[in-house]
Amino acid sequence: MADLLVCHLGLVPYEEALALQLALREARVAGAIDDVLLLLEHPPVVTRGRRSDPSELGLGEAFLRSQGVDVITTQRGGLATYHGPGMLVGYPIVAAADVHAYLRTLERAVVGALAEEGVDAHQRESTPEENLTGVWVGGPEELGVGGSAPLRTDGAPVPHAGQHRKIASIGVHMSRGVAAHGFAIGADNDLTPWDWFTPCGLPTARMTSVGAETGRSSTLPCLRKRAANHVARELGLRQRLVSRHRLEAVAADFADRIPQAGPVTTGRPAVA
Repeated sequence: MADLLVCHLGLVPYEEALALQLALREARVAGAIDDVLLLLEHPPVVTRGRRSDPSELGLGEAFLRSQGVDVITTQRGGLATYHGPGMLVGYPIVAAADVHAYLRTLERAVVGALAEEGVDAHQRESTPEENLTGVWVGGPEELGVGGSAPLRTDGAPVPHAGQHRKIASIGVHMSRGVAAHGFAIGADNDLTPWDWFTPCGLPTARMTSVGAETGRSSTLPCLRKRAANHVARELGLRQRLVSRHRLEAVAADFADRIPQAGPVTTGRPAVA
């Protein structure tokens, strides 16, 4: 069984993590390294995908920056999303033959990890009107007799019960058969920034987290381990922990091979 090299990076600025994963993708394309999974958190940042439109930013880029939220345009698929402290971000740099099948694989891995956290999550089928890629919880079926909301472990009703709530966003970019970017799961994060823009191109989407769904705090450490286990399992790989130092040493040998078409842009409108 082949290895999945898993590295826990801690809190890393978005552009720093992007440079690392793109260099590692060059190494993976060259066959110089096994598949990799980077697990980390970001300082507050809204990232926009290739199809993003400036109207997604709602209150506007200047407002977001005034609240300490950076705004960055990337090459990944999907539309605007948010990363912040307390969210689990995962960047698998892995060989994948079919992007749609790979997205479903990541969704299944996230669903499995959340189940071990006591969160009943699921995938949803996209429609011509809505891209529902990602992982969701709730919906009308969770309401009890008389429309009563289920209770969290702390005894409080689940917020926004009866609505579909998005707990994980997924967006990837494929190049020469190797994926970059990945998933972001709400864990212990502040949900307020989601109200400042249109998340994932879904004006009515309600975002949530493990903490909001369960009433528990400090869920991120366990979720991080469970996500790594389930990503490895879904990919049919054996998890092996590696140090940041080792990955950075490999990345340094391939940093000059990153295609010039692949940078991020900061503070400029996205190009549809």
